[in-house]
Amino acid sequence: MNLDRAVMAFAGVMILVSVLLVHFFSAWWLLLTAFIGLNLLQASMTGFCPAAIVFRKIGVPGGGCAFK
Repeated sequence: MNLDRAVMAFAGVMILVSVLLVHFFSAWWLLLTAFIGLNLLQASMTGFCPAAIVFRKIGVPGGGCAFK
């Protein structure tokens, strides 16, 4: 799995987790979903993604074109 796919998979998992938290606990967890969406938007515009930095440090190989 390359860096781009790892970031997209992580974002998808976090969104699904936030949906479960909303369903079982509180609607306030929608703020997590909004944060994830805003982070995805800013990463698409700037190319800066904190998750990509973390994944790169733990050894996920590059190979994609979104995060360099």
